[in-house]
Amino acid sequence: MQKKADQWSSKIGFILSSAGAAIGLGAIWKFPYMTGMNGGGAFFLLFIGFTIIIGLPLLIAEFIIGRGAQKEAVSAYKKLAPNSGWSIVGKLGVFGAFILMSFYSVVGGWVLIYSAMSIPGLIIKDSANYGELFATITGNPGITILGLGLFMIINIIVISFGIKNGIEKASKLLMPLLFVFFIVLVVRAVTFEGASEGLAFFLQPDFSKLTGDSVLYALGQSFFSLAVGISVMVTYSSYLNKDVSLPMSAGSVSIMNIFVSLLAGLAIFPIVFSFGLEPAQGPGLLFVVLPEAFAQMPFGELFLSLFLLLFLFAVLTSSFSMLEIITSAFTANKQRSRIKVAWIAGLIIFLAGIPAALSSSTLADFHLFGLTVFDASDYLVSNIILPLGCLLIALFITYKMDKALVKQEFFYSKDLAPGIYQLWFQIMRWLVPITIIIVFIGSLGII
Repeated sequence: MQKKADQWSSKIGFILSSAGAAIGLGAIWKFPYMTGMNGGGAFFLLFIGFTIIIGLPLLIAEFIIGRGAQKEAVSAYKKLAPNSGWSIVGKLGVFGAFILMSFYSVVGGWVLIYSAMSIPGLIIKDSANYGELFATITGNPGITILGLGLFMIINIIVISFGIKNGIEKASKLLMPLLFVFFIVLVVRAVTFEGASEGLAFFLQPDFSKLTGDSVLYALGQSFFSLAVGISVMVTYSSYLNKDVSLPMSAGSVSIMNIFVSLLAGLAIFPIVFSFGLEPAQGPGLLFVVLPEAFAQMPFGELFLSLFLLLFLFAVLTSSFSMLEIITSAFTANKQRSRIKVAWIAGLIIFLAGIPAALSSSTLADFHLFGLTVFDASDYLVSNIILPLGCLLIALFITYKMDKALVKQEFFYSKDLAPGIYQLWFQIMRWLVPITIIIVFIGSLGII
C-alpha cells in the first residue's frame, strides 16, 4: 500500500474525527427540532432503526471504499472501477457537500454570533431575551452574512493545516469536552418541574403521529447525522492505516451519534415542556430553549457560554469534513496547493451561502417549490442527494467493487465471524437499496 503524505496519527483520532463529522448540527441542532416536528418518540425510534440497519452498514461501506482505494471521493471510484462512469458517485458527493456546506455554514454563523453575544456581560441576561436575540441574529442580513463569513474563515484555516495537524487535533480536544457538558445539561434538565411530560414525548412512541414524510425525514436524518451519502467518509478513511477495524470504527461512530442524539432529546424536551414551549417550533429550538435551562443553573451564564462554544466546535468538526471532501477532490493530482484550493473553495461556498443566509430576512418572501432558499437547500441534500448517494454506494460496493478487496478491508485488524460479513453484504445488496427506494417513492405519494 502506498503511504499517503497526510494520515490520521491514531485510531482514536480517526474515530473522534469521524464522529465529529457526524456529531454536529445533525445530532445536536437538527435532530431535536425534526423530532419535535414529527411526533417525538416514534420519530426517535425510526431514527435509531434506520441508523443501525441502514446507516451503519453504509458507513462501513464508505470506509471500505476510501481505505481500499486510498484516494479521496472522486478518485476512489475511478481507481476501483476505472472507465466505468462510477466516479459520478464521488462527484455527486462533492456537489452535495457544496450545497450542504452553503446552508450549514449559515447555521454555523448563527452559532458563532450567538456564542459571542452570549458571553457574560456582553448582553443583558434576561431569559425572555433569548428568543428575541435569535430572531435578531437570523433576521439581520448584515449579522448573518458576517457570521457566515467568519465561520468559513475558521474552516479554511483548519483545512489548510491538513488532516493530522488540523482536523484531528481539533477533534481530539473538543469532542470529549462536548460529551461532558452535554451530560451536565441533561442532569439539570430532567430535574425541572414538568420534565416528565417532555421525557414521555421523547421516549414514548406514538406512531399515529407519523406520516410518509416523517419516515423519509427519519431516513434522511440517519444519513445526515452519520454524514453518509456524500462520500465524506470515503475521503476520511482514505487517510487511514490498515491496523484499524472498519466495522468496529463504524460501530463506535454510530453509537456515539445515537448517544448524542439521545442526550440532545433528554436535554431539550424536558425543558420545552417545563417552560410551556412548543416542541415543533423548528430550527430555533436549540437557541431559545437551552438558554432557558442555563438561566436556572448556578453560574448559568458561564455554563451557557462554555456550552455554546463547545457546540460551535462540534459544528465546526462537521463542517471540516465537508470542506475537506471538496478541497481533497481538487488537490488529488498534487498540482494545486491545499491552502489555495481551501481559500478558493471557501470563498465560492460563502457566496453560494448568501441566499440561504438571507432566507430569514431580505429573501424571506422568495420561495422555491414553496420553500425558502435555506429550506430548499436542506430538502435537496437531506431528502434527495443523501438517499440517492447512499443508494449508489450500496450498488457500487455490492455489484461493482472487487469482492476480494471488499472482504479484505472488512476483516483487516479484527477477527470477525464470517457470518457478520455475509449479513452486512446482504443488507447492502438488498435491504439498503429496497428501503431507500420504498421510502423515497412513498414520500412522493406514489404508494
